Amino acid sequence: GKVSASSILASAPSDKNLDTWRDLGCRTTRCNVEVLQESTLVFLATKPHVLPGVLQEICPAVGPHHVIVSLAAGISLQTLQQFLPTGTKVLRLMPNLPCVVQAGAMVFARGGGAGDGEVALLKDLLSSCGLCEEVPEAYINIHTGLSGSGVAYVYLFAEALAEGAVKMGMPGGLANRIAAQTLLGAAKMMLETGEHPAKLRGDVCTPGGTTIYALHQLEKGALRATVMDAVEAATKRAWDLTKD
Repeated sequence: GKVSASSILASAPSDKNLDTWRDLGCRTTRCNVEVLQESTLVFLATKPHVLPGVLQEICPAVGPHHVIVSLAAGISLQTLQQFLPTGTKVLRLMPNLPCVVQAGAMVFARGGGAGDGEVALLKDLLSSCGLCEEVPEAYINIHTGLSGSGVAYVYLFAEALAEGAVKMGMPGGLANRIAAQTLLGAAKMMLETGEHPAKLRGDVCTPGGTTIYALHQLEKGALRATVMDAVEAATKRAWDLTKD
C-alpha cells in the first residue's frame, strides 16, 4: 500500500510474467531501458545467469539519480558495480518466500554509492513485506541458508508435526492447521518477547511432563545438530554459487 500500482512499471521478455503485473494494475513493457527512463528506484529480479546481460543493456541509461536494487542470488555488490557506471547507488537484497504474505525476512547490503537516504527508502518500502534488516554483505549467503532455504526446513518440520498427530488419530486437515498455528505462535513469541528460544522452550517444560519426554526423543534424533548442518550446507552452496 506504500506505492500505487500505476506508479510501477514492470519489464519482462514475455506476457507470461507480465500478465500478473497487469492484473495488479501495474504498467508493463518489454523494454528494460524504458524502466530506467521512467523510474528512479529499479529492482533487478532476474535469474543470476541472466543478470549480466541485463546490466550491460541498461548501463547506458543508468544515471546518478537511479537506485539499483538486485535480488539475484550469488551476484556480489562488486560484480554489480563493475557492470554499472562508477558511483551508481547499488544495493543487494535477499528476500524469502513469505514476503508473498507480508511475513518475509529480508536482508540487504549497500554498495559504495548508496547512502543513508537510499537505505531508509528501501527499509520503508519493504517494511510492509515483513522484517527487513541492513547487514554486511558477508551475511547475505548466511541468510540464504538460514531463512531463504530455512522456510523449507520449517515446512518439513510442520509436515512431521502434523503427520505425528495423524498417526495418533487426528484428521489431517485439522492437524495441518494446528501445526501451522503452533509455528506461527512460537515465532510471534520469539519476536515480541525478545527472549532466547532456549528460555521459551524451558518455559514450556514442566518436571516429568509431556514436553520433556518429547524433547528427549528429538535430542536422541539429533534434531539440533541436523538443522545446524542444513544451514551450513545451504550457506556453503550459496558461497559456491557466488564463486561460479
